Amino acid sequence: MDTKIAEISNMLIEPRMVYILERKLRRSKFGPYKPKTTAEIEQSLKQLFEAEGMSEIAISGVKRMTGGASKEQFLFQLQHSGLDGPQGYVLRMDPLEGIVETCRLREAELLRALAGSFPVPEILTVDAEGDLLGSPGLITGFVSGVTKPTSLEGQSVSGIGSSYGHYAELIAPQFLNILVKLHSWQGWRNAALPNYVIPKGNTAEAALYQVNLWAQTWRQDCVEPVPMVTLTEQWLRENAPVCEEPCLVHCDYRVGNFMFEEPSGEITTILDWELAHFGDFHEDLAWILQKLFGTWNAQGQFLVCGLMEREKFISEYQRLSGREIKPDVLRYYEVLNAWKCAVMDLSSAIIAGQRANNHQDLLITWLGSAGAVFLDQIEMLLREELPNAA
Repeated sequence: MDTKIAEISNMLIEPRMVYILERKLRRSKFGPYKPKTTAEIEQSLKQLFEAEGMSEIAISGVKRMTGGASKEQFLFQLQHSGLDGPQGYVLRMDPLEGIVETCRLREAELLRALAGSFPVPEILTVDAEGDLLGSPGLITGFVSGVTKPTSLEGQSVSGIGSSYGHYAELIAPQFLNILVKLHSWQGWRNAALPNYVIPKGNTAEAALYQVNLWAQTWRQDCVEPVPMVTLTEQWLRENAPVCEEPCLVHCDYRVGNFMFEEPSGEITTILDWELAHFGDFHEDLAWILQKLFGTWNAQGQFLVCGLMEREKFISEYQRLSGREIKPDVLRYYEVLNAWKCAVMDLSSAIIAGQRANNHQDLLITWLGSAGAVFLDQIEMLLREELPNAA
């Protein structure tokens, strides 16, 4: 590896994320996980809203939401003196440990910056350190819509493997247009995003920020050595591509992470911004193109996120964005994304399950076995990249 790249590689991690990983280590000792009662959630919310200056507060209808291996999520109704009637909100709280560690403060900053330009949930408030909620948490407005057609059976909770039926032709253009708009968004230049770092253009920083973050996660949560994880980290460092102009990337933009209205098919919101950062647009594309998130139509053609054929997705993205998708850079981020998933499954998920520090203990235990799928994907990608490898 080039000496200069090695020096950059060893120091690049966003400071806020260094803090978040260190905080996770401290919080992991507070386990095991104990589910909060409805009364406890109501009391925590009331304390938070009182601290925000609200009065005549009434909280009702607290209901745990399904899914969410990385965050605990609750629906509730809020009434206070400043509202004409009860309104619905969503509480997202950090478990002691999960499959991925992210920051509610960063998420709130970004959603506030995106409001008005993108379909995102409205931010009510954030308890960045969990001083009043008991765990770091974020409260957003409730957005109507569905993540999968209600008329189709056999759909998964996560949305993975979902089919959209006739809605696909309505949703696909919106899905693509929002992504293109996101990658060209310049509002960040005047936005208050103090807990984000923008990688320098025309350098490999965009890639190396991510390699360093996930390498640190692996070292922190490692259960046992996995040679393929170590080999892949080395390959990622040695082959980190230059990113000419970093942009905002969602990093979990896929099936199941947007909502739409029935019967219009109009997208009402994009969900799960917790992994978003500034990086290379190829990183988002490589994530979206994963076969894990797609389906096959009756003709045996693979549909990206169940919406459109891969070739059409790539050509339309290039046409709408004016960007050129570089196959070698796309391949790099396919490897990076598979490696990230392997790290999540083979370290963070397993360690959270072992310590009983997560509300989804069965799911995260199962995810530990899914790590092998991503190791196999990495091997396939690297063998295609290095056809003469033994």
